[in-house]
Amino acid sequence: MEISVENDKGTQQIRSKKGGFRTMPFIISNETFEKVANVGLHVNMIIYLMTEYNYDAATGSIIIFLWNALTNFMPMFGAFLSDSYLGRFRVIMCGTLFELLGMIVLWLTAIIRNARPPHCNFYTEACAGPSTGQVLFLVSSLVLMAIGAGGIRPCSLAFAADQMNNPENLNNERIMKSFFNWYYVSVGVSIAVSVTVIVYVQIKTGWVVGFGITVGLMLFSTSMFFLGSPLYVKTKPEKSLLTGLVQAVVAAWKNRHATLPPKGSGDWYFLEGAKLVEPTEKLRFLNKACIIKNRVKDLDSNGTPINPWNLCTVRQVEELKVLIKVIPIWSTGFLVSIIINQYTFLVVQAGTMNRHLIFNFEIPAPNIAVFSIISMTIWITIYDRVLVPLLSKSKHPRIRGGFTLKQRMGIGLFLTVLATAVASQVERKRRSLAIEEGLVGNPKGVVNMSVWWLVPQLCITGLAEGFNIIAQIEFFYSQFPKSMSSVAVSFFYAGWGIGNVLGSVIVKTVKNLTQKGGRHNWLESSPNNGHYDYYYALLTILGVINLLCFFVCSWTYGTTQDIGNWDDEFDSNLQSKKEVDPRKN
Repeated sequence: MEISVENDKGTQQIRSKKGGFRTMPFIISNETFEKVANVGLHVNMIIYLMTEYNYDAATGSIIIFLWNALTNFMPMFGAFLSDSYLGRFRVIMCGTLFELLGMIVLWLTAIIRNARPPHCNFYTEACAGPSTGQVLFLVSSLVLMAIGAGGIRPCSLAFAADQMNNPENLNNERIMKSFFNWYYVSVGVSIAVSVTVIVYVQIKTGWVVGFGITVGLMLFSTSMFFLGSPLYVKTKPEKSLLTGLVQAVVAAWKNRHATLPPKGSGDWYFLEGAKLVEPTEKLRFLNKACIIKNRVKDLDSNGTPINPWNLCTVRQVEELKVLIKVIPIWSTGFLVSIIINQYTFLVVQAGTMNRHLIFNFEIPAPNIAVFSIISMTIWITIYDRVLVPLLSKSKHPRIRGGFTLKQRMGIGLFLTVLATAVASQVERKRRSLAIEEGLVGNPKGVVNMSVWWLVPQLCITGLAEGFNIIAQIEFFYSQFPKSMSSVAVSFFYAGWGIGNVLGSVIVKTVKNLTQKGGRHNWLESSPNNGHYDYYYALLTILGVINLLCFFVCSWTYGTTQDIGNWDDEFDSNLQSKKEVDPRKN
């Protein structure tokens, strides 16, 4: 593989023996075993918090929502550090070590008896909650794992692509497509293994052994990544797009009192070779960030801004506008995140149902989540390999080539509404049976109702994820320039983070409002005493409102933009920041 390196003699092309397929076992092993070790913890954590820390279901759910939120916010910082200062290899390295340390601390909470409150049955007696020190010890493990995820998630796939990408190879495009397919297959398989095998082992062998296995897997993941270090292509960091976007906001604010020049005046700052030489009329107040007010004071002798926080390029401003424009549609994904992350209450429900399958095998309650992943995987395969080829032969131009991105997002939102509606009805049926069988005062009683009743809502949720989530990511990629792909990934994760924060707020609000007057709240640890069906019905109503908002946002957004040519506006040797005066052309 050939790579470019900078030295005092200029840019040279050198032949490197690094990168290629031989690095994949190290990188994919790191990603796979990290997923196997990590994902199961998110699914299984509600059981650990309820049985070992004496938290009720609602409080445990809030903690997990906030943990997921932090996990999804951290990739923004990881992407920024990777692009601006450390590079992908170092950020992944730090993230892997932080995640390993977090898992070790979580393991210690299970090993050290004094790290947890005294054990008791919170269903039948008043249990002492964890002390401040015990909470901080637990939270430190979750924070460390979230920081680790922030280093691994935004960089791992891009780092692997760095090893494989070789533009001089005529088969490069085919190789890259094959690589991405196998990469996602490995991630999907690892997640399925995590929510089945790892969760099962943790439930059956106990937390000390279960958490110890995840630590061992993460240690193996870390070792594999470091063993491949001599073979990796390690690209150097460049200026972060996130920094450029912030500069555009600051410059627009600083120049808010400036007067916009007339169109064609040439008083706009842009790079040599740029196709974007004037800002668009939309969001005109941001155009003030790229006004050249005084060439002597604003530009140095090389035509470069003296202070990039006072003057930005036209492209920086337009990139910021693209980001702002997709925010309304992006916001409709918050509720999708809330609904998909309802595993906490689902696990509690499954614990009260008959979980015996074939050959009298009883699955642990958290294992039920695997049906959502299976449903999503099957749908993606059918859509990509069967449905799209069939639709491509259609005579109707609107469906030729498959559903549009906005159609897929809309279908996904509708399916989230359907999933919560089904969940509400299933829980209503389960609770009615529990009352008929006299199990209201017996929180550990098992209702004569199979856990298979929960599978339809999980399958619908998996379909919703396959439609909406994947379409969201593709939408951001298609509407942002390719140079903003890292921003698109961070943008998506940030949306999930906000969704998790809102999810915790909804749970807290429902709990506080419904327990007034000494009543049982809807989200009791024993679902027989609560009303999970009402909670799911509330999410259904919110989902309908969210779907209507999406229709409005989609209509106002208009047709998708064709901005791919932005990435062709610079020749590889035209990266100077020399200001061009179009009036001289």
